Amino acid sequence: MNVSDAMTARKSIRAFTDEPIANEVLESLLAKAARAPSGGNVQPWRIFVINGDAMSRFRQVVREKRAPEPAEYAIYPDGLKDPYRTARFTVGEQMYALLNIPREDKPARLRRLAENFNFFGAPAAIFCYVDRQMGPPQWSDLGMFLQSFMLLATEAGYGTCAQEAWANRAQTVTEFVEADPSLMLFCGIAIGKTDPTAPVNSLVSERFTPSEFATFV
Repeated sequence: MNVSDAMTARKSIRAFTDEPIANEVLESLLAKAARAPSGGNVQPWRIFVINGDAMSRFRQVVREKRAPEPAEYAIYPDGLKDPYRTARFTVGEQMYALLNIPREDKPARLRRLAENFNFFGAPAAIFCYVDRQMGPPQWSDLGMFLQSFMLLATEAGYGTCAQEAWANRAQTVTEFVEADPSLMLFCGIAIGKTDPTAPVNSLVSERFTPSEFATFV
């Protein structure tokens, strides 16, 4: 699989099989992803892997801790304007349509939202942290590292879903993985084999074209 094929094939997977993934596979993907660009070679990402028995224990902890937690950061800015607002709204409606959940069924939508915190059934996940002293340039490094990880996972035959929703459960995650308080949780990534029977996995989000986002000077 070449890079273009991996870019085309990669998408957010929201239903996984329970087929396990070996820690050795995850370590190999992380080692390759570590070649991602990093300004000044700072390499600010700090990764915690949840797999096997750890995943079972973590899911139990999440089920038991239902109290609201302070968010690590605002996932979307207040007053999100167009065209960004419409793009976000559209993909959400497309997803719920595939799940056959109408807009007026708020309880069903909330239950579906809670599936974020079950990794959509994935057998493994990684959590990406960054030192709190880091700024926007280092956060961009995280994005390049995580994109590299997801493309490599695609090449290896695994689906992924990047989940910033975990910023709303950062306290639970940090306590479980025993991350140092100097580290800030950015996101989780669910990883596993894609469930080919799940309609939600047929969703391919629409993207702006170069004519809409690029200016040739």
